[in-house]
Amino acid sequence: MARCRRLLDLDTDPAAVDGALAADPLLAPLVARAPGRRVPGAVDGPEFAVRAVLGQQVSTAAASTLAARLVTAHGDPVHDPEGGLTHLFPEPAALADLDPATLAMPRTRRATLLGLISALASSAVDLAPGADPARARAALAALPGIGPWTVETVAMRALGDPDAFVATDLGIRAAARALGLPATPGALVRRSRAWSPWRAYAVQHLWATGDHAINRLPTTKGRAS
Repeated sequence: MARCRRLLDLDTDPAAVDGALAADPLLAPLVARAPGRRVPGAVDGPEFAVRAVLGQQVSTAAASTLAARLVTAHGDPVHDPEGGLTHLFPEPAALADLDPATLAMPRTRRATLLGLISALASSAVDLAPGADPARARAALAALPGIGPWTVETVAMRALGDPDAFVATDLGIRAAARALGLPATPGALVRRSRAWSPWRAYAVQHLWATGDHAINRLPTTKGRAS
C-alpha cells in the first residue's frame, strides 16, 4: 500500500498545491484547466535512476528499448500468464558485472551507467524510501555524466521531492517560452522560486502543455469523432 501511495502521489494535499501555484498569473490558467495534478512516483528508486540514465539524450521509445534489453538479459524471469510480465528489473548488484560492450549506447553514457550502478550497489547513492533528498542529490551530482536533468528527475520521481525542478528539460523550456516565462535554465530557476515548495507540480502542468504523445488519450479504431 505504501508503494502504491508513493507511485500515485496520494499523500499530497492537491488543494494546497493548486492554491500556491494558482497565485502565479501565468500558471493560474493551467491549474484551472487541470486541478489536482499529481507527480507520478516510482516504486523502486534504483530502477528509476538506471532508467533515467538510459533515457539521457534519446527518445522515450529508444530508452524503453534499452531498458527492455537490460531486463531481458539480467532480470530474474517470472511466470505471469495473466499480466504478461516476463522479468523483474535487476537489482544493482546483479548489474555490477555488466559488460558495457553489450549496451547500444555511446561510450560516455556507458561509463555513466556503470558508475551509477556501482554507486547504487555500494549504497554510496541511497534512493530508498525516506532517503535524504539533499544527500542523494549531492551523491548523484558527484557521479561523472550525471547532470542537473538526471538529478532533478530522480529527485522528483524516485525520492518524491515536491520541489524538484527540471529547468534544463527541453519540454519545460518550450512550455516556459510559450507562456512568457524565462526560457534559459538559470533565469527559469530564479523565476520558479515563487512556486516553492511545489515546483515538481509546476513541472507537471508545464509538461502537459506540450504536443507529446503521452499527453494525448489513446484512440480506438473505428470510434466516431
